Amino acid sequence: MKAMFYEAFEQAPEIRTLPDPTPTEDGVVIAVGASGLCRSDWHGWMGHDPDIRLPHVPGHELAGRVVATGRGVMRFKVGDRVTVPFVSGCGHCAVCHSGNQQVCPNQFQPGFTHWGSFAEYVAIDYADTNLVHLPDTIEDATAASLGCRFATSFRAVADHARTGPGEWIAVHGCGGVGLSAIMIATALGANAIGIDISEEKLAFARECGAVATVNASDVADVAEAVREITKGGAHVSIDALGHPLTCFNSIKNLRRRGRHVQVGLMLGEYATPQIPMAQVISQELEIYGSHGMQAWRYDAMLTMLSAGKIAPQKLIGRRVSLEEAVPALIALDKAETTGISVITRFS
Repeated sequence: MKAMFYEAFEQAPEIRTLPDPTPTEDGVVIAVGASGLCRSDWHGWMGHDPDIRLPHVPGHELAGRVVATGRGVMRFKVGDRVTVPFVSGCGHCAVCHSGNQQVCPNQFQPGFTHWGSFAEYVAIDYADTNLVHLPDTIEDATAASLGCRFATSFRAVADHARTGPGEWIAVHGCGGVGLSAIMIATALGANAIGIDISEEKLAFARECGAVATVNASDVADVAEAVREITKGGAHVSIDALGHPLTCFNSIKNLRRRGRHVQVGLMLGEYATPQIPMAQVISQELEIYGSHGMQAWRYDAMLTMLSAGKIAPQKLIGRRVSLEEAVPALIALDKAETTGISVITRFS
């Protein structure tokens, strides 16, 4: 198979011909139809993720068709169109039995713990627990875009934050995660505020449903700007970027008993951000981390998609080839374009 491959962190990946994968007894092999490029892939390539063992094939947002199954797989067969959460549970431990496969201690992560989907084929373990059947009405590129950013945002906004109609939600960072959060919150009847330093991204945030925007480079105090718009602070706030400043502002701009959800990864030098803990205590704020979404929760998201309540396909900016994905991956930390890039051509 053709695949993106690197043997050292921070060195440009190459396109190589590698052995085709084979399924484990409880796993499958998927012919990849599309795979999204995500900032998490950049973190992995930089060496920020301790789960990655070199040499490596990245890629964790995927959709495609099952081409081989292990003997123990019962719920899926060759030919099925599927996607998979970027964090997959083992299905056997107490955490998985509680329904929280996204924090399974034995988790499988394509593109991190194992070779990923920047390739013509990818092997996925624990298939019966983690694969999601795709309706024919959802194309591969759209389905791939759900796998990390959109699904993580869905769980953050709908499940963790319990965002309800009429509430204010501040979204710090209007990249793929942030735009997803704005779209989902709007579908749930909330009033979304998009916050970024790019006017182009803020304009896109308004297209996705934001009722107000804040250019963080034009105001002296982002939290105060949010409080002014909301007449007292946001009920919910999301750090969709993963930076000490956006994390701090996201907590600081909450009203009393507000909920902050950290979606953007905080790795490397950003791993220990400052938190206004006195405010957290005195105002009884809630702080959550969001690490993906379970396969069994995809039904709610796919139902909203089929009903036209959400339109993740609008967030796709570029469809690229496997070769074009190499420079795109390297530049992900500096990406200024709106929308996300998805690999749709592998040969």
